[in-house]
Amino acid sequence: MQRRELIRLGLISGLLGFFGPGCRSSLGRSRPAAVATWDHGRMAVEKAWQVLHQGGDVLDAVEAGVRVVEADPTVRTVGLGGYPDATGRVTLDASIMEGSGRCGAVAFLEGFMHPVSVARRVMEKSPHVFLVGEGAAAFARAEGFDEVDLLTPEARQDWERWKAQQRASVPPPNIENTNRISGHDTVALLMVDATGHLAGACSTSGAAFKWRGRVGDSPIIGAGLFVDDEVGAACATGWGEGVIRIAGSHLIVELMRQGDEPEVACRKAVERFRAKSPEDPPPQVGFLALRRDGVVGAYSLQPGFTYVVQYAGQEVQRMKAPSLLYR
Repeated sequence: MQRRELIRLGLISGLLGFFGPGCRSSLGRSRPAAVATWDHGRMAVEKAWQVLHQGGDVLDAVEAGVRVVEADPTVRTVGLGGYPDATGRVTLDASIMEGSGRCGAVAFLEGFMHPVSVARRVMEKSPHVFLVGEGAAAFARAEGFDEVDLLTPEARQDWERWKAQQRASVPPPNIENTNRISGHDTVALLMVDATGHLAGACSTSGAAFKWRGRVGDSPIIGAGLFVDDEVGAACATGWGEGVIRIAGSHLIVELMRQGDEPEVACRKAVERFRAKSPEDPPPQVGFLALRRDGVVGAYSLQPGFTYVVQYAGQEVQRMKAPSLLYR
């Protein structure tokens, strides 16, 4: 083959490598930007952009975006209408973090619709990062949050059906986009503003019909969420036990710090999750990453993990993450 032809093919290959499926993390490359897990993340992203355009900062934006999902009873994996634990009681977990390192979290919180806002109040009004159980509830009451009954009739019916059937505790993959029984997990939202300042938030009702007292990765800083203005942010969704084992979100941010593209960092975290997972077959996990320059990356263990992305002046885009395993 002639030298000129080799050069031509090399250039084509390089362009395919930059713009093709292997580099979906190259999407956007602009600020501000927002990305959220699953199809229900669309409402979170849209609200976050509204808050940012109205003069709020990225911390205000991610809190407001997650609150919309928490208040929607049709989302059966977050907030009001979320599936209860094995005893029939809804317990919620959430975390929030900004790029400076400030963060707050709550877990095993009962009776309050917006754990993400309680988590932010923990960050801003307490000397602590993480409050749980009755201590978190007492703090929420003292801060004036309204108490509500989180168990909707629909969730109660599903719980009663589960009690009769006693389904397995590990949920099927991608249940977040179906709202079927045994749903699990989360809404996670990451955002960067025009200056490169980042924030993120996660909220969940956890694994449906979980053991009483179980807490997953979403409220754990470094597992379900990690944000660093020097590098970027990452979040997780899926089977939280495995995400906790590898400190997944922190791992991704550190891999980006060492030079990995966001998608590559997410893929490496998925590979480590699979290597450390004792379940067979391994449950679903998905990671999102947002670099401080606006580049987004995602990866999942199994096909089906979807996420939404929005950049300034563009429509919200629904994306499917590449996966390690194929069906």
